[in-house]
Amino acid sequence: MKYSKKDYEERPWLKFYEEENIPGNIEYPDCSMVDMVMQSAEKWPDNVAYVYYGHKVTYKNFVKKIEKAAKALKNYGVKEGDRVTICMPNTPEGITMVYAVNMVGAVCNMVHPLSSEKELEYYIKVAESKYVLVIDAVFDKIYRLRDTAQLERIIVVRPSDGLGFLKKKLYNTLHVKKVKLPSNDSRVVLWEDFIANSYFYQGNYYEERSGEDPAVIMYSGGTTGAPKAVLLSNLNINAESICDGTMIRQITPGATVLSILPLFHCFGLGVCIHTPLCKGMGCILIPAFSHKQFADIIKSNKPNFIVGVPTLFEALINTKLKQDDLKSVTAVICGGDALNQTLRDRVNHYLKAHGSNAKIRVGYGLTEGSGAVCLSPENSFSDGIIGAPLPDTYIKIVKNNTFKQATVGEEGEICISGPLVMMGYLNDEAETAQALRLHPDGRLWLHTGDLGSLREDNLFYFEQRVKRMIISSGYNIYPTHLESIINSHEAVLTSIVIGIDHPYKGQVPKAFVVLKPGYRPGKRVEREIRELLERNVPVYALPAAYEFRDELPKTLVGKVAFKKLENEEKAKK
Repeated sequence: MKYSKKDYEERPWLKFYEEENIPGNIEYPDCSMVDMVMQSAEKWPDNVAYVYYGHKVTYKNFVKKIEKAAKALKNYGVKEGDRVTICMPNTPEGITMVYAVNMVGAVCNMVHPLSSEKELEYYIKVAESKYVLVIDAVFDKIYRLRDTAQLERIIVVRPSDGLGFLKKKLYNTLHVKKVKLPSNDSRVVLWEDFIANSYFYQGNYYEERSGEDPAVIMYSGGTTGAPKAVLLSNLNINAESICDGTMIRQITPGATVLSILPLFHCFGLGVCIHTPLCKGMGCILIPAFSHKQFADIIKSNKPNFIVGVPTLFEALINTKLKQDDLKSVTAVICGGDALNQTLRDRVNHYLKAHGSNAKIRVGYGLTEGSGAVCLSPENSFSDGIIGAPLPDTYIKIVKNNTFKQATVGEEGEICISGPLVMMGYLNDEAETAQALRLHPDGRLWLHTGDLGSLREDNLFYFEQRVKRMIISSGYNIYPTHLESIINSHEAVLTSIVIGIDHPYKGQVPKAFVVLKPGYRPGKRVEREIRELLERNVPVYALPAAYEFRDELPKTLVGKVAFKKLENEEKAKK
C-alpha cells in the first residue's frame, strides 16, 4: 500500500510497517465477538480451542458448549442488553460464558474473584447486573449480596466442572473441599444444572449484534484511582484480535498460547483468549498460576506463546528446565508493566539456553484501550521502548495540559485514537469527558495519564505515569483509593500509600499513617485499619506494611512528599 506525505507525518511508524509488511489500515467486520469465534470453528472445526488440565476441546465442540450456555441463559430470562457478571478465573466455564452472553446479545461484566465484598457490590450495582457466574471458592461473598444487589440467579462453578469424567472424579476425590450451597434457594444453581436447563429452551438464542454494540465491562482506576467501569464494544475486542494477528507473525492456526493472564484482565481476555480463538489457535487455560508448577505446566503443554507480566518472566528464569524444554516457544510477549533491559536480557538468554529462538517483545496498553495498543519490534530493544501502534491506532505525544503535539524526543502525555479506544466509562459522563477529548484535528483522543515520547527511530517509548499507581504482579493498585479508605477510620488524621520493592511481585503497597490527637499507634489500630481495607479492596491491593508517624513530609506547596518517602524506603535496601 502506498502512503502520502501526510500519512507519514501523522504516522511516522508507517516506515516500520513497510519494513515488516504490516498493513497500516484494515477493514473490520461489523459483527459480535462470538461471530468471530464461530468463523474460526467453520474454518478449523477440529483444531483444539482450549486445553484444561490436559482435557482438550475442539472448536466444533466449543461452539456447541457456547450454544448450550446461551440457551440456558435465555431459559433463565437473560435478554438482549442485560449485564451478566462473570466472577471467574481462567476455566472453560468462564470463557464459554463470555461468548454465550455475547451470543444472546447481553453484556459481560468482568470482575476479579479476589475483589472485596464491597467492591463486588459496587461492580454488580454499577452494571445493574442480576445474573452472576462465580467460582465456588468465592460464592459466599456473592451470596451475601443476593438481596442488596437484587440478584435473580447465581450460577456456581466448581474448578473440576471443565474436566473429563475420570479426571473430574479423581480431582473431586483428591483436591476439592466442596463449598456448601443453600439447598432451598432457587436463585442458586450449579453449572451442570444450569447447562441441563438448556434442553428446555426451544426459542431463538442468537441475537445479531453490530461491532458498535457494547460487549464487555472491565474495571480500571480511571484518572482518580476509584474503580471505573470501562465499556468496550464488540469492535474494540475484535479489533484487538485482528491487529494482534497482523503484528505477530507467529500467530497461526494450531499454535498454542499459555493463557495465564486472567480473563477479567483486559490484556488477558483480548490477547490471551479472544485473539487465539479468532485465529484457530489453542488456549492453555491456567486458572491459578504458581511459579512452583511452572516447569510442569511448560513440560506437559509445550506452548508456542508465553504472554505475561514481568513477574511471570522473573518466575520463568528461576524455573529449572532442561536444555530443550522451551523448544516449542516461538513468541514471548510482556505487558502490564515496564520491562527493564536487565530482565529482558536475562529472559532472552534463558530462552536461548533452553531451546527457543524467540525474543521477548513488550506490549503497552490499558483497559480503556482494549488491552494492547502498541508492540515493540521483534529484534530490537531499548529501555522504555513500547514500539509501534497497532494498525489503525493513532498515538501522539502532547505537551502537559494541552492538545499541542510534542516534538520528537520530547516527553509528554500519551494519547490514543482509533478502534481500540473504549466507548466510555459506564454511568460517568464527567470521568469520560476527562479521558476522551476531541482535539482540533477532529479526532477523539484517549488521554492515558502516562508519559512517553516519540524518538528518532519513529517508535514510542514509555517514560513514567502521571497518575500515582503501584503495579504488583501485573495488577494496578491506586494509592489514592487506599488512602481514602484509611482516612475514613475514626482514628486517622491522614495517610499516604507508596509502592515498595518486592523480590517477586515487583512492588507492594506500604501505608504511612498519622493519627488524630488522643489516639496512640499500636496493634489494635493497625488491625482495625487492615480489616477496614479487607472489606473494601481485593487481597492483592492490601498494604504489606504499616508505619505510624507523627507527621508526613511536605513539599513547598504543602502537599505530601510521597517521593521523599519512596527514596527513604529505597535507602533502607
